[in-house]
Amino acid sequence: MSLKMPQANGLQLFKEGYKHLQGLEDAVLRNIQAVAELSDLVRTSFGPNGRNKLLVNHLGRLFVTSDAATIIREIEVVHPAAKLLVMASQAQEAEMGDGTNMVLILAGEFLKKAEHLLVMGLHPSEIIKGYELASVKALAELENLSTSSLPSPLTQASLAAALKPAIGSKQYGSEDILAALVAEAALAVMPPNPKNFNVDNVRVVKIMGGSLQGSRVVRGMVFGREPEGMIKKVQKAKVAVFTCGLDVAQTETKGTVLIHNADEMLNFTRGEEQHLEKIFQEIADSGVRVIIAGSTVGELTMHYLNRLNIAVLKVLSKFDLRRLCRVVNATPLARMGAPTAEEAGYVDVFETTEIGGDRVTVLRQLGSGGDGRHHARDRARHQRLTGG
Repeated sequence: MSLKMPQANGLQLFKEGYKHLQGLEDAVLRNIQAVAELSDLVRTSFGPNGRNKLLVNHLGRLFVTSDAATIIREIEVVHPAAKLLVMASQAQEAEMGDGTNMVLILAGEFLKKAEHLLVMGLHPSEIIKGYELASVKALAELENLSTSSLPSPLTQASLAAALKPAIGSKQYGSEDILAALVAEAALAVMPPNPKNFNVDNVRVVKIMGGSLQGSRVVRGMVFGREPEGMIKKVQKAKVAVFTCGLDVAQTETKGTVLIHNADEMLNFTRGEEQHLEKIFQEIADSGVRVIIAGSTVGELTMHYLNRLNIAVLKVLSKFDLRRLCRVVNATPLARMGAPTAEEAGYVDVFETTEIGGDRVTVLRQLGSGGDGRHHARDRARHQRLTGG
């Protein structure tokens, strides 16, 4: 009769097929090998002449790209040590917008060198201490290796010149046009301290039917749809943003109404109509001429808003709604009613225009910038705006 060997605490919780490694030979060197394999995977895609990779993700979607951020996002990494490197690369992407491949390759090389030292008999703590001292020395030397710096305050020409080499690695031949556009957009929303720059303040709208040369920066926001009502253009208008539905409130239960004559038919919905008319009249009296709706807009609502000459734009994305609130400096309201002076926003120009055969709505701020709004070009702009 065979006896069951006892397991260490916690190991019985893992699913079948796991491996328990310990010691230098098993655990540390195996982890280094896993990280080195991930590093070697993206090494050939580094730089402007990097090779493209053909990827098929877990959904069966096909990718052809040399961008390391896309590669590590679409492949499935299972090994815990390799996952740590993926997390470091993603942190680099979130904080700086670029350099993801450099993080993977550099970390892989550091660990390969450490592997030789471990085999020679050095303790891991000594290797870590050596790398920490090297990091301090490298940061000190980098300050002396700078060949040029941007002037203060920033100018569009100097910023565009700094952006061209980086954009050229992604969009060779179009770097002059893209660098000027990115520099103009970045300066429009640049805070007093450039380190606090928020990349989310610059967006890209892709409209079919044009060319890269037709791209331009809009100080405001662009939506690829028309307003809901008949009012297509408003200037110097107060703006109200609603996240609730602009319609008659309905109960969750169903009921039956018995109508005997024509007068009862006319009076049936008159109370609701009068209530809606009163609400929108109060909104119009408060000076609001543009309404941004984050939910449904009823037909009766549109009737009253058209009669009051109020433009209505439906924005169903909560992320776009947040950005729009920043552009017009408005507070989103979860109730129907007139906004207070602090809750209302302002826009210089609200208009509908045609670009490449598509009708789009433009909210433009003439005084100060808000949001300005094809995949590889969008990616290149994002990297340069964050990585500057």
